[in-house]
Amino acid sequence: MPLSVRRTRQFRGAAPAPPEAPPLDSGRGHRPLHPISGSKGLRPLAEVQEAEPPAGAGAAPRARRFLDSGASARHKRPLRSPPVREGSRTGAHGVGVRVFENLSGKLSGVFDGLRARGALNEADVTDALREVRLALLDADVALPVVKDFITKVRERAVGQEVLDSVSPGQQVVKIVNDVLVEQLGGAGAVPLNLNATAPIPILMVGLQGSGKTTTAGKIALRLASRLRKKVLLASLDTYRPAAQLQLQQLAERAGVPSLPIIAGQTPLQIAQRAMETARREVYDVVILDTAGRLSIDQEMMEEVKAIRAASSPAETLLVVDAMTGQDAVNTARAFNEAVGVTGIVMTRMDGDARGGAALSMRAITGAPIKLVGTGEKIEGLEDFHPERVAGRILGLGDVVGLVEKAAETIEQEEAEKLARKMAKGKFDLEDYAKQIKQINKMGSLSSIIGMLPGAGKLQAHLDAAGAADLDKTVFKRQSAIISSMTPQERRTPDIIKASRKKRIAAGSGTSVQDVNRLLKQFDEMSAMMKRVSKLGQKGLMRHGLQALLPGNRRPF
Repeated sequence: MPLSVRRTRQFRGAAPAPPEAPPLDSGRGHRPLHPISGSKGLRPLAEVQEAEPPAGAGAAPRARRFLDSGASARHKRPLRSPPVREGSRTGAHGVGVRVFENLSGKLSGVFDGLRARGALNEADVTDALREVRLALLDADVALPVVKDFITKVRERAVGQEVLDSVSPGQQVVKIVNDVLVEQLGGAGAVPLNLNATAPIPILMVGLQGSGKTTTAGKIALRLASRLRKKVLLASLDTYRPAAQLQLQQLAERAGVPSLPIIAGQTPLQIAQRAMETARREVYDVVILDTAGRLSIDQEMMEEVKAIRAASSPAETLLVVDAMTGQDAVNTARAFNEAVGVTGIVMTRMDGDARGGAALSMRAITGAPIKLVGTGEKIEGLEDFHPERVAGRILGLGDVVGLVEKAAETIEQEEAEKLARKMAKGKFDLEDYAKQIKQINKMGSLSSIIGMLPGAGKLQAHLDAAGAADLDKTVFKRQSAIISSMTPQERRTPDIIKASRKKRIAAGSGTSVQDVNRLLKQFDEMSAMMKRVSKLGQKGLMRHGLQALLPGNRRPF
């Protein structure tokens, strides 16, 4: 019986034991994988923690050993990971949960147990690593990658010393975070390689349905808007019906030109025509969207090889669907061996996926994950920052990414104009509607929450309250209500009485109760804005956020 099960029975009495792990595929047929070995054959992780000095014996030692093998068992609590929720993680309305949530929840449960202890022994860390191992395997991380990950964490934990201000549990989290960052590709995002003579070709490859064509449009928008590049989109997909028309429509949405369609040309001829057009019309970047297949075949690889030889791309980007799990890793390996992938784009990273493919991709292929797709909107493309993703997996949040996303979506002039109005205590429903639009531009509520520290627990509370799709229901309803008002009503909401409420409700397809709810929320926000203007910056710093609440009541 696994060690963690015995410890649970010892300290929790009649509590039911967790179910046995199902047999996992180790790559040589289906057979159960053995858990991490017990402590008998392991090298001791550290010596006994130094005892506290008696009173008057001088200052405490500056460092202590990482683990305490002599800690009393009665001060320990069994390590438990949170129960796995059954069924799909999509809500009742079909809203996908951000990737890594299940993995993050399990790891947070393990580390919460470690942080609660004053000292750790070898058995504690062995139990924790076993739980981490099972969580990674359940998240579809490749078995060789899991073994390498656990080995690195164990080696760094052996003999590790920590300062008195840092608990052993916190040190374990730091070690896991460091190894996780390395596994994802190291600190810092890897940008697209544009260090070549214009026109610079970017070759998009991948299986059908992975989001390759949509990603090509997203990259075109990104290069045109952020880097001010002159981009040409060209579809080489002559197999899928309307594939070239789809890319043409995406090009129009992105505001970039696309190569005119000529019926009867082969993919290689289209690629050559695209490069000739780019040279003649002085384009900076040419994005070549190749055809996808339902599965990898030799004909597909030979076609991609010929296009690659003719265009000599600076980047060969493989687009893979994060929701396909281990199939994504196998696809990446096959393309890398055939055409030499220089970068990977993970799509549907905001969906109900386990996320193991992202953890396996760098280790299996050697190619870095450069971009991630987060939604169907053409703006939904982000740089892949390994250290930030590791922080989100471990529940540490990604506040820097949240600030960057807000800076990209919020218009500076509108923000300054609103700030001046707020300073005067003026705030109307037109301003309220603009705030709703800005929040919608930043993405779904789940994606914003996912960047906050402790996001897993906060998301769980929202799911339990049925508020996971708050932005898709309440925000849309409120926007419809405000749009049904006259300009005078939006500027002076006090004139909205019973008859006007009925008209607004009928025009927006909502109820009078919804209108009343919106007006109440607006009144509360407007009152808070007035308190901000009265207090000023010094008053707010002196009294804190409590001064913004009605009656100066406490927030909790």
